[in-house]
Amino acid sequence: MFIKNRLSDRSGHTLVEFMIALAISSLVTTAVGGFFLYSGKSFAGMSNYVDLEKNSQGALDTLTRDIRQASALTAFATNNLALTDGDGTALVFSYSPSARTLTRTKGGASTVLLTECDFLTFSIFQRNPIGGTYDEYPTAQVKTCKLINVNWICSRKILGTRLNTESVQTAKVVLRKETSITIK
Repeated sequence: MFIKNRLSDRSGHTLVEFMIALAISSLVTTAVGGFFLYSGKSFAGMSNYVDLEKNSQGALDTLTRDIRQASALTAFATNNLALTDGDGTALVFSYSPSARTLTRTKGGASTVLLTECDFLTFSIFQRNPIGGTYDEYPTAQVKTCKLINVNWICSRKILGTRLNTESVQTAKVVLRKETSITIK
């Protein structure tokens, strides 16, 4: 019969095996942690992008509706539009680069349509297109304006850096209502 050695029955892990297991588990933990950080940052970026896009679309809808219903453009600057609304009330859209906001003012009541706006510009055009293109003739006078172009860029930071959280909007809006001139 063989006599069993009691020391061989108590086999344990050596220091080398422990160090290898510790190194492998550290690598796996680092990889999983990095994946969660990357996923969290990507999720936050997409969430912010969707929020910016929703806000931009809401502002664009309001701006488009109001311009289409306006009877005339009364004043123009690249960051300011003054219109006469269909009901005869003054309507003003103004962009403040320092506050990064687009504000709508009608009848003394102001509403912020857009926040976190880095750039916004208005341009005015005549309605007739340039032959062979989709572009319109620019106009220098508010009385000949029938088309308003608006461009803006909004963005925000995630964890201190700008990621894929930029929303760009461009629209050409036609003044649809015609003012009638009465001759007496």
